[in-house]
Amino acid sequence: MSVLHVQVTFYTRRDCPLCDKAKAAIRASGADVELVEVDIDQDPELQRRFTDDVPVIYVNGREAFRHFVHPQAFAAYVRGVSPSLEFDRTPLEHDEIRALMSHLQPGWVYFNAHDLRREYKFANFAEALAFTNRVGAIAEKIDHHPDIELGWGRVQVMTRTHSAQGVTRADFILAAGVDSIGTI
Repeated sequence: MSVLHVQVTFYTRRDCPLCDKAKAAIRASGADVELVEVDIDQDPELQRRFTDDVPVIYVNGREAFRHFVHPQAFAAYVRGVSPSLEFDRTPLEHDEIRALMSHLQPGWVYFNAHDLRREYKFANFAEALAFTNRVGAIAEKIDHHPDIELGWGRVQVMTRTHSAQGVTRADFILAAGVDSIGTI
């Protein structure tokens, strides 16, 4: 398999843990990239354009990802494959689920042997709504969509693979993506 060299423009800002995770995912993808970092806070037009949406990742001059990127998704994208991922959507056994739970941030529960869920707390409704929209962006990028319950100052994210009628690896990948933007 030949390795493709791609130019990546990485719109970021200082002290951005989500940006650091995205850079690590790009490195872990195995793709040969020329990574150019651009601090949006150094340019008022970029600040207006991207606001709090960093990181924003352009590949060969075209926007490819916002907020979150999984190494597999990045590798697939640079190979010209759809950015939606084909994860193993086979239902996991309960022992596998319990073992994988240790890879998620504290707060996730395997609820009634049915789904993974976590509640996030916020200072007000607007912050909770903004978080919900960021979860939606991640779900669209990886083509795996959770159930989301939004209330004043809180968001509950619940994920299971409906087509498999159970929890799959796709649910853990989504949960990890949500963890990358979450606050408690």
